[in-house]
Amino acid sequence: MFFVDTLEFEGLGNRSYLAGGPRAAIVVDPPRDVDQMIAAAARRGVRIACVAETHVHNDYVTGGLELARLTGARYLVPADADVAFPRTPVMDGDLSEVDEHLVLRAIATPGHTPHHTSYALEEDGRAVAVFTGGSLLIGTVGRPDLVDPRLTERLARAQHSSAHRLAATLDDEVPVLPTHGFGSFCSSSQAEGDATTIGRERVSNDALTLDVDTFVQRVLAGLDDVPAYYAHMGPANAAGPAPVDLTPPEPADAARIAQRLAAGEWVVDLRSRVAFADGHVAGSFNFEGTGKVATYLAWLIPWGKPVTLLADTPAGVADAQRELTRVGIDRPAAAATGDPATWVREGEQLASFPRARFAGLADAHERGEDVVVLDVRRDSERGDGFIAGSVHIPLHELHGRAGEVPDGTVWVHCAGGMRAAIAASLLDATGRKVVAVDDGFEAAAEAGLSVTRP
Repeated sequence: MFFVDTLEFEGLGNRSYLAGGPRAAIVVDPPRDVDQMIAAAARRGVRIACVAETHVHNDYVTGGLELARLTGARYLVPADADVAFPRTPVMDGDLSEVDEHLVLRAIATPGHTPHHTSYALEEDGRAVAVFTGGSLLIGTVGRPDLVDPRLTERLARAQHSSAHRLAATLDDEVPVLPTHGFGSFCSSSQAEGDATTIGRERVSNDALTLDVDTFVQRVLAGLDDVPAYYAHMGPANAAGPAPVDLTPPEPADAARIAQRLAAGEWVVDLRSRVAFADGHVAGSFNFEGTGKVATYLAWLIPWGKPVTLLADTPAGVADAQRELTRVGIDRPAAAATGDPATWVREGEQLASFPRARFAGLADAHERGEDVVVLDVRRDSERGDGFIAGSVHIPLHELHGRAGEVPDGTVWVHCAGGMRAAIAASLLDATGRKVVAVDDGFEAAAEAGLSVTRP
């Protein structure tokens, strides 16, 4: 009897899988911090026989090479992937034994990348699951524009073809187990639901219900912004990532925090946006540890800039450190925890700024206050509606475009509050007077604000 265990990484919107039989298992698309996979295999009492990559990833640093080294497993990588380390190259149709009665069959599914490969887990010759990586996702497919702009349309057409190949090859009841699509920007659109099968995708996925030209047109029209750090992930994975070091960073006192700020380094406060607004080190930035800290910090920070982490507890630092290694930010320069009052030097005060809801913004308008409304959502979100007269600078562009924000008190909003808090902290660090709108965007119209719907 086979099993499939799912390891979910909500911060990046990805999943990895451990699957196998009573004695041995395979790991598909493992995260950088491989200790989790080793622990999962230990709980099952199985040996990791194979580590399989569906493709050279563009959104996170893989732990595949290190996991194979630590366990002695065969490292399966698509043969056409251009990598600089020894591996077992996999071609379409190749079989890899997992355990008695269990094999892994490689299925070439180009589209997300030219070399993308899915893997069907077969028990006694019958497919019981298919690991589709960035090919067929839940209700969508992996985006085709991350490799080379010149290949985007060709890869979109390949995604359509690959989806049809999977549907033609596998029975309707076979579970589809993708790596991307749970909030990952590697997905061409966001997945709907938590689980699916070939049969469900056959009747609901555009790749299987639309003709190729309509499908390609829809995919290309729906592509969203690409996080800047993606440019570093593919090369890191192709070169062969180094092992991670998750030992605690050096402690930082108030003087060291001040020195790092003075040097132009990034001091990142991981506390909640409520706590940060109430009191924080002037010049620090707020990336909530419970949010998409890796995605947004890696997207905004100048690559290679040293980072000092501030958190309520050592566990908060450790969690963020683990998540950051997955996007190639390996070692925080330093860290501090505990009472924020100890993060500033004697005689200095913590900075703060107000938070409000959209009703408060409406009241400010009513009073005739000189306010600037800054929308930091992505272009695709603004396309669904925006507050009349608002300035639009997507969050990932704000650090380089802060000078474009008009004079006045800046009321910053996003779709729910988390990104507005990041943006407010960026502007606050430059000395701007800000108000962070901590509210759902649907409340803007309810508060009486004029919302334009294109």
